Amino acid sequence: MMIERVRWLLILILLSAASGGSLAAAGSVQPADLDLHPDATVATAAVEVDGRVLFRVRGVSSFPARERAAAITERIKRLAGDPALPADSVRLVESGGYSSIMAGDRRIMALFDSDARIEEVARETLGLALCERIGKAIDEYRHDRDTQVLQRRGLEAAGATAALATMVTLLLWLARQLNGLLERRFRSRIHHLGIQSFEIVRAESIWAGLRAALSALRMLSILIVSFIYLDFVLSRFPWTRWLAGNLTDFALRPLRLIGEGLIGYFPDLIFLIVLALLVRFVLRLLRLFFDAVAQGSVTLLHFEAEWARPTYKIARFALLVLAVIVAYPYIPGSESAAFKGVTLMLGVVVSLGSSSIIANLIAGLMITYRRAFRVGDRVRIGEVTGDVTQVRLQVTHLRTLKNEEVTIPNSQILNGHVMNYSSLAKKQGLILHATVGIGYETPWRQVEAMLLQAAARTPGLLAEPTPFVMHKELGDFCVSYEINAYCNDARMMEHLYTELRRNILDLFNEYDVQIMTPAYEGDPKQPKVVPRDQWYAAPAVSGPVDDAPATASGTQRPLPG
Repeated sequence: MMIERVRWLLILILLSAASGGSLAAAGSVQPADLDLHPDATVATAAVEVDGRVLFRVRGVSSFPARERAAAITERIKRLAGDPALPADSVRLVESGGYSSIMAGDRRIMALFDSDARIEEVARETLGLALCERIGKAIDEYRHDRDTQVLQRRGLEAAGATAALATMVTLLLWLARQLNGLLERRFRSRIHHLGIQSFEIVRAESIWAGLRAALSALRMLSILIVSFIYLDFVLSRFPWTRWLAGNLTDFALRPLRLIGEGLIGYFPDLIFLIVLALLVRFVLRLLRLFFDAVAQGSVTLLHFEAEWARPTYKIARFALLVLAVIVAYPYIPGSESAAFKGVTLMLGVVVSLGSSSIIANLIAGLMITYRRAFRVGDRVRIGEVTGDVTQVRLQVTHLRTLKNEEVTIPNSQILNGHVMNYSSLAKKQGLILHATVGIGYETPWRQVEAMLLQAAARTPGLLAEPTPFVMHKELGDFCVSYEINAYCNDARMMEHLYTELRRNILDLFNEYDVQIMTPAYEGDPKQPKVVPRDQWYAAPAVSGPVDDAPATASGTQRPLPG
């Protein structure tokens, strides 16, 4: 007898040291009666069968509540799966210091006074209530798996699916009808929102916001209908009932967390909204101001109109960066390690991948403010010659003489050389030149006179400033002469060059003067001139020609003066 008392005392001490665990698994935890403090915190776990919570149990250190609840649940399922065991066989058996809930000769769980004390009822009363719940759970377990019941619920699920499709179709049709109604009756009545002549919100933006709200309402309606459908269908079957029970929690938990977060960050959110509206307002003012500068309605001393747009982009970027710096401490979660980690990663990615972008941006700004060229200028950049069509912060677009679109990075332009044909053409004139090599037997005065006459015959070349001839080189076989003439339209360069060279050829053939470059090896026996009767040989087109008589082949006719 004394040994038995000592054994019970030891068990009592062990259970007390294990934070007051209560329901021990049958055969694992021996009877005990634990006195708990009213404020003690007891960890419990739910005994759940097919998504239905029957009751909650507590555990001890050697058998935690979660493991004990799982063991009891598994015993109930095994008993429910045994058709030979009737559901009404679940009974309460008293065993002195504890009670046992039995099903036939198999024990489901042990119940102690400490368990009843948590529920604030007598142990016997709690035991009878648990027996009733377990017996009912066994009946429902078997009923839910009956073939006829499953077939009926399958038909119910199919009907619910058809109803869902019908409801979604109806909602989409109603959304289209409502959108059309608003389009016909209300869109024309929406006006810009502004203060006097300053426009704050455009009518198109208001209408886009209304359409977005309608789309959000449509999606919300579809989500609600789908949620009701899923809850109904999942609750029809025992294997998915647990999911239906948690579906509401799955859907509402994010909303609850967002709501709690919004409430906690409400002052910061108000600040961010005010900051965003202020930045938007200032950007609109800057845009209006620089647009006026670009159009010439507002003039600034020593500030070119073409600088307006890039300056606005710089000011906008600086203002946005300043706004981000100011807003950063007020962004929800900015102090978290995850947010800082993501920010650091983005910074590293941007720094590694944007070196060329930043270089092109800086080069684009320098090109703009240095005024190396303007839109419409004819330039030569590297090996590309064309007209400037667009100057962006990253690249510059050229249209070549062959009507090809060429895109050149601004960093390449800044690091190379640029030849601008148009910058001085209007004010000082652009000099076009052509070089010919003439033999020593031809007097240089005659060559100069012919070259000047060829320039005078070329329409588009200016008479003032006066064209001039330069002696470039005294070569082995010939003298190099260069005719220089002015034009005021760089876009006509190629055409004027062609006409000038044509006139040089015609004029030197007209006076029987041989052009000896670029390659001369020696005088052949026959004259090195184009006979007059061959000047307009096919495919050239015949035209008026100076009808002065030609000299004898191989001789030169002197020019007057």
